[in-house]
Amino acid sequence: MRKKIVAGNWKMNLLSADAQELFSTITKEVTSSEKCDVMVFSPSLFISKLTEIKSNVKLGFQNFYPEEKGAFTGEISITQVKDSGADNVLVGHSERRAYFHEDHGFLKNKVDAALKHSVNVIFCCGEPLEERESGNELKYVKQQLIDSLFHLNNSEIVKCVIAYEPVWAIGTGKTATIEQAESMHKSIRSWIEEKYNSEIANSISILYGGSCNAANAEELFACPNVDGGLIGGAALDANSFLQIIASF
Repeated sequence: MRKKIVAGNWKMNLLSADAQELFSTITKEVTSSEKCDVMVFSPSLFISKLTEIKSNVKLGFQNFYPEEKGAFTGEISITQVKDSGADNVLVGHSERRAYFHEDHGFLKNKVDAALKHSVNVIFCCGEPLEERESGNELKYVKQQLIDSLFHLNNSEIVKCVIAYEPVWAIGTGKTATIEQAESMHKSIRSWIEEKYNSEIANSISILYGGSCNAANAEELFACPNVDGGLIGGAALDANSFLQIIASF
């Protein structure tokens, strides 16, 4: 059975005390018996403090550099990620692609580096508004997967989670319709089956990452091919995030 996952991406928000308070509040409510895995992708500065809090919530890095060490001022290496005690990373988030110009080749290198060091990957993919409006969204998203993820072999790809994030629905308050979300998730699963096999396709979790919140989570998560959410703004409020987790 595929893992159900709710992952909060805090992006560049909060200060240290706020982060610890939010994480502690969430932690008190998340038990080992939850029907889904719960993850938090915190700003990297806070990871060391958050790992000190005993928790059933898994921690992850929003970003890293794929080299193990070297003269890359300001970056965090994949080995430093592993050493931190957090063993999850986001790769390919639309904001990293758009603002920091991370291209398909670089994202491929990040995927490979993470898996080499046994760090779990949530690989993000999704189309901007112009691709959706032109009817080109399926081709666009499939190419993202081909260029940065589908080079992996069978034993590697099953270690990855995919997050579909319609770029036009991130931080805009817009949300893909239930039909739009399920259709893209179903397509992604079919491409995995096409590249690998049905067993692998049915084992990989695919998350929805476009303005998922407490009001729409239950309906989204009820879709056959939606296995959870990558949550942005709603993850910064403990009550909202816990309501989303409870949607399962």
